[in-house]
Amino acid sequence: MRIALLEDEHEQAHNIQSILSERGHVCDTFANGQAFLGAVLHRSYDLMILDWQIPDMSGIDVLTNVRAQLNWPLPAIFLTQRDTEEDIVQALDAGADDYLAKPARAAELVARINALARRSNPESEQSLLRYGPFEVNTHQRSIVLHGEPLNLTDKDFDLTLFLFQNQGRLLTRDMLLERVWGLGRDINTRTVDTHMSRLRRRLGLNPENGFRIKTIYQRGYRLEAVKPSSTTELMTDTVANA
Repeated sequence: MRIALLEDEHEQAHNIQSILSERGHVCDTFANGQAFLGAVLHRSYDLMILDWQIPDMSGIDVLTNVRAQLNWPLPAIFLTQRDTEEDIVQALDAGADDYLAKPARAAELVARINALARRSNPESEQSLLRYGPFEVNTHQRSIVLHGEPLNLTDKDFDLTLFLFQNQGRLLTRDMLLERVWGLGRDINTRTVDTHMSRLRRRLGLNPENGFRIKTIYQRGYRLEAVKPSSTTELMTDTVANA
C-alpha cells in the first residue's frame, strides 16, 4: 500500500515509516498540513495516517479538507497523543476510520492498517464481480461483456481489475506502474498510456457500456461510471417496444 503520513516530529515520522517499510508499504511523510493536502489531493494513496497537533492546522482540519475535496473515501487513521473520549468522537465524526494513541505499537498499527484495507476493499475476497455489463472472474482471470468473453492479456486483466476496484479515484501513472507492473516510481515510460489506449478499445469503455477512462492532464487516469447517452436509451426503448 502507499500511505501518506502527517507527523511533524521527525523521530516519530522516521519510526513509523520504518515500521511500514519493513512490512512492504510505501510511506511518504509530511510535517505540515499544507504539504500533506497538496500530496493527498494530487497523488494516489491507499491510506492516510494523521497526527492531531501539527504546526499550521489541526489534523481535524486536514481531514475535513480531504473529505470535502477528494471524490472517493480515502481511509484515514488518527495516530495522536490526544486520547480522551471527546477527542476520539470528534475525529470519528470528522471522517476518521480508526484512532490510535501514541506511542504506536508496531504490530497493532500494522494490524489496524490491514484490517482497514480489507474493510475498504471487500471485493478483494470475492471471485465474481459485476460492474454494469462487465462480469469479472478473478479466479479464472477472465472478463465478459454482455455475455461475450473479452480477449485480454494478463496485464490487461490486472489493469482492468485495478481500474474497476478503484473507479472514481485518480490513479497516477506512478501508482499504476507500482501496483500493476511492479515497477518503481519515477520511471520514464509510456507503458501506462499505451495500455490505457488499448483498453479503451478492447473493453468498449464508452457511455453505451456505462464507463469511461478519463485522462487527467499530467496526473493520470480515472475510471468513471457514466449514464448511457439519450440516443442509446432511445434505441434501447425502441427495440424493447418493437
